[in-house]
Parts: sequence; C-alpha cells; structure tokens
Amino acid sequence: MKKIGLLSDTHGYWDDRYIKYFLECDEIWHAGDIGSMTITDRLAMIKPVRAVYGNIDSHLERLRFSRYLFFECEGIKVLMTHIGGYPGHYAPEIINELNEFRPKLFICGHSHIAKVKFDSKRQLLHINPGAAGKQGFQTVRTLVRFELDQEKILNLEMIELREAAMNE
Repeated sequence: MKKIGLLSDTHGYWDDRYIKYFLECDEIWHAGDIGSMTITDRLAMIKPVRAVYGNIDSHLERLRFSRYLFFECEGIKVLMTHIGGYPGHYAPEIINELNEFRPKLFICGHSHIAKVKFDSKRQLLHINPGAAGKQGFQTVRTLVRFELDQEKILNLEMIELREAAMNE
C-alpha cells in the first residue's frame, strides 16, 4: 500500500501545512504549474516527488519534468498531466494518451477547481486536486490524499487550506 499526497497549481507559493499533510505519505505528486523549483525541492525533502510541468512553468521545470507522466503504482496505471479536462470534457490533446495508455487513474490540474469524478466509459477515476497556491480565482486552496493498494484507490480525502486555519 502507498499513501499519496497530491497537489497542483502552487504557482511558486509554499505553505508549511504541506509538510503536515504530506509527512505521512509515501510519495507526493504535483500536477503542474509548480512556479518555482524551490517548491518541488522542498517537497522532495519530505517525500519522493513525481511531477509534471504546467503552462506557467519555466524552462527549468520543463527540463526536469515532462508534460505527461505514465507510470504504474500498486498495480494501478496512472496518467498525470497538467491540462487534461475531465470526464466528458477532456482536453483534445489528452484523448490519444487516454486511448493508448488506458489508465485507471487520471490526474491533472490547471482549472484550480478540485474535482473527483469517475469516468464509466473509460473505467478510470479522474482527480484534479484544485489549487494549492494563491494565484488564481479560487477562494479555498486544496490538497488531496489517497491510498493505492493492490489495484484499489482508497480513502481519498480533500483537504482545504483555509486562511483562518494558518495557526492550526
């Protein structure tokens, strides 16, 4: 079993609560718009990091990370990218990857809208963790944690990082 911490759209913003929520995880996944290599470097001090670059990321993030990540974790095929849309409204550029790789778990960011939705047509779970940074229109910053265990996705939790909770 692996516990995964997931975030996206930090836009260079660091919140010390990332440590609190991700310390018990086995891996941290970042779905793009990192905004600064400092973010992924600091996350890597907590746990191993898998990340993709987003549309605002510089050549530095693009040299270290790829546009798409295709991998398997606990028997689950995972596809992660930054701009991907969601079931019924996928971004045109992701359709071929979904058709060829056939992931069970599809992760993307970009919209700043936290969303978890099952795609019955493709038999996959889509997760967008929303935005963990302060750049954008969202009023609540969010993170996601979940577990992968023997081809199962379990115990998914959406974590809200409200400003009033800064002194938790």
